[in-house]
This record gives sequence, C-alpha cells and structure tokens, in this order.
Amino acid sequence: SKLGTPYLYCSTWSIIMASPAVLMRLVASAYSVAEKAAAIVRKVMAGGDLGIVEKCGANDLQTKADRLVQMSICSSLAQKFPKLTIIGEEDLPSYDVDEELIENGQYEEILKKTCPPQYSSIKEEELVVWVDPLDGTKEYTEGLLDHVTVLIGIAYGGKAIAGIINQPYYNYEAGADAVLGRTIWGVLGLGAFGFQLKEVPDGKHIIITTRSHSSKMVNDCIGAMNPDAIVRVGGAGNKVIHLIEGKASAYVFASPGCKKWDTCAPEAILHAVGGKLTDIHGNSLHYNREVKHMNSAGVLATLRNFDYYASRVPDSVKQALVP
Repeated sequence: SKLGTPYLYCSTWSIIMASPAVLMRLVASAYSVAEKAAAIVRKVMAGGDLGIVEKCGANDLQTKADRLVQMSICSSLAQKFPKLTIIGEEDLPSYDVDEELIENGQYEEILKKTCPPQYSSIKEEELVVWVDPLDGTKEYTEGLLDHVTVLIGIAYGGKAIAGIINQPYYNYEAGADAVLGRTIWGVLGLGAFGFQLKEVPDGKHIIITTRSHSSKMVNDCIGAMNPDAIVRVGGAGNKVIHLIEGKASAYVFASPGCKKWDTCAPEAILHAVGGKLTDIHGNSLHYNREVKHMNSAGVLATLRNFDYYASRVPDSVKQALVP
C-alpha cells in the first residue's frame, strides 16, 4: 500500500494539472462561438433579407444577424457555463433557441496555453461576459463589410481581462477564392493572438473616430490633438484593430454613445499588448454586472503614447462629458 500512495498522488495531480482553468475554457469556447457567429453573419447577408429594424433612430439599427448571433453566443455559452453573467446588446424575448445556433466546440490552441496565475482560480460565477453580436450594424447594412466585428468580452472584478474579436469579412476584397474571416483573441498577462502587432511611425498622429456618430464636440477634441490624418470608420472593434495593426495611433470618441459591450473585448485585447483604453478623462471603465451600460464619458484609446493624447483633450470636452 505504501508503494500505491505516490502513484495515486501523481495520477490525481496530473488530472488536476491537465484540467484548464475556467477562464481558458471560457476563452476557448468563446473563440469557437465567435467563429459560428461569423458564419451566421455571412449567411444572413448572402440570403439577402437583413430584417432591419430601427431601435432608436436611423443610426441605431438591428438586423436579423444581430438577433440570431446574440441568441447563438448567449445560449452556447450559457449551456456550457451556466453560472456566468452574460450581458448582450440586443433586448430579445426569451424562447427556445434552435439547436442549429448552438456551438459546443472549444479552440484547442487556447486550451494548450497556461492561464496567467492571477486568474487561475477564478470561479465561473465571478465572470461577466459582454456581447456585441454585430458591432458596426449600420456599416453591415450599407455593405461596408470590413468594418463589422463580433465582440465577446470577459470581465473579472469589474476589469476587462479577456476578449475575442471576430471579423467575419476579413479578406473579403481578396477575390472569390479568398478564405473569409479571422478571430483575434487576448488575455491580460498572456498576450493577444491572431494578428501582427504593428505601431504607427514615431511622430505620426493618425486619429481614428466615428463614421456615423460625429458631432462638434468629437471634432473639436480631435482638432486639439493636431492630427496628421483622421480616419472615420464604424465599429469599436474595428477601430481597436486599426490601433494594434499600426493603421491609427489614437481612437478618440468624445461622446456618450458607446456601450460596455462595444469596449470590453477590444479593451482586453489592447491592454494585453500594452495599450490603454479609458474614458475621455483617463478613468478606467468598469465592467461589473451592476454597472450602467453607457460609456457616458466617451472613449480614448491608444497602443502607445497615451499621455500625449490625454493631455490634449480640451477642458470644455471634459466638462461636457460626465463619467
């Protein structure tokens, strides 16, 4: 029996070691769920009937893809992780979800990675997932397909710690035979994957901002930063991808329009590669389950040189945007 004890100890320990942390299992599932979501987005577009409804006006739309993707993401994750808090953009009636929308897979490459030690003992019920099923809906309806992303952000202790951004139409201009779509993911303390990190050349100030929600205040704030160029595109996920791929140096949105499901996933990925995303005052955003959904004090994000941009936000803008 003495000989048996170490054997039992080792085998039990190896089982414990072989089981990935809850966070890594959730990220691996969210990756597969986001890929499924992208397929739904493309299928709805290919079908020709987008099922567009206005929520709060012509710049705030919902499509059939928004509805189906949210059902797919929320139901798939809730089945596998029943103690999660999941908050989605769309206000949908609760009814049985078609089995075709459920994704049970997990991306094995993520499960092979070691969970950062500070997150290894997190419990399922401590995590909050923020879902934007179709970020850039207006652009989707207008055929600006490269602006569109699917966002799944994961928060712990009110902080964005992991994120998945899927671009359903990545590569769509490369021709009929191109493989469409890619998934970018990241975890704080581990890094971000699925893209090539690149910085804007030193001294260049390229500001990326809203395409369809501009205002005098947004433009005044950008003007104060002495930009060399201004890029106007849809989608918070798309804007942060521009930052991490060296196509823009700062994402500036001096307006209260953006929501927590827009920023949670992009923030986690940006922070995982050393960038920074805050409100316009430089305050951290909070993602606990009770928090208000609106980012009422706007968004300021950079990959590098955050202080340069933060120091140039006009006082008039700060006074107008109350956290």
